[in-house]
Amino acid sequence: MKTMEDPPQTSLIQLTIDGSCARIELAREDKFNALNVDMITELIEVFEWTKERSAGYIDALEDANGQPYLRTLVLSGRGKHFCAGADINMMRDAGANTPEENRKDSERLDRLFNGLWSHPCFTIGAIQGVALGGGAGLIACLDYVVATENVRIALSEGKLGILPAVIGPYVYRRVGSANFRRLSMQASRVKSDEALRVGFIERVVENVEAFDDEIDSIIAEVLTTGPSAATLAKELTLGFDRWNDDDESLRRWTLDFTSRMRGSREGQEGLSSFLEKRPANWKPEE
Repeated sequence: MKTMEDPPQTSLIQLTIDGSCARIELAREDKFNALNVDMITELIEVFEWTKERSAGYIDALEDANGQPYLRTLVLSGRGKHFCAGADINMMRDAGANTPEENRKDSERLDRLFNGLWSHPCFTIGAIQGVALGGGAGLIACLDYVVATENVRIALSEGKLGILPAVIGPYVYRRVGSANFRRLSMQASRVKSDEALRVGFIERVVENVEAFDDEIDSIIAEVLTTGPSAATLAKELTLGFDRWNDDDESLRRWTLDFTSRMRGSREGQEGLSSFLEKRPANWKPEE
């Protein structure tokens, strides 16, 4: 069983473990947290490390040392902007790369975005300033996004004569077909009111000083939900997204899913605590 010891060593991002919450901060402030190969590699490693120590993934609340496994993950960016997209040097290199080298770079990006989108923790973003290209992709992969009033989000790839293909599946799922098509074609910066309207973000706050209260509030709410239930909600949603059989088969699949959850250790604890009028063992003590 994995323990919470020995987190990955990083230089371009900062990982802080705060109880059952992993806080990840992009830390290339002088470059507006633009994504280069090293930062992408560090993020992939940290997403994998935290995934393997998620309470929902392991189906346990604590490791062998009594340290809580992770239930939430908060992603933020240091400084004025969350993430200005791909680093200019990485984009310049892409123009000189062979098709095989560009394919390898794309596969690395896919691991980054899918690692966040499929992460078993409840993931939260604290977003300020610009989130362009890959920065918008990171936002699309999160479960709940808090943004400041000055946020500007763009699928900016079209301005460079390319398209947001690697981040596309995640943005498409978040904002829907019509919005994804329009935003890809315009490639322009979306303000906070439109981002809220199309579903790119969930909450707008005045400034970064308001992040903590909003994030603490959503974390407190998430911690009242069973960690495995929160994790498996993603599996349930993916099943709906990919369903290509008939309606009767879908209903049978949901019955099987429900039976599996009710018979699980967490499901039994949840039902027992309800009948016994006591808090479930995953709820924080008040």
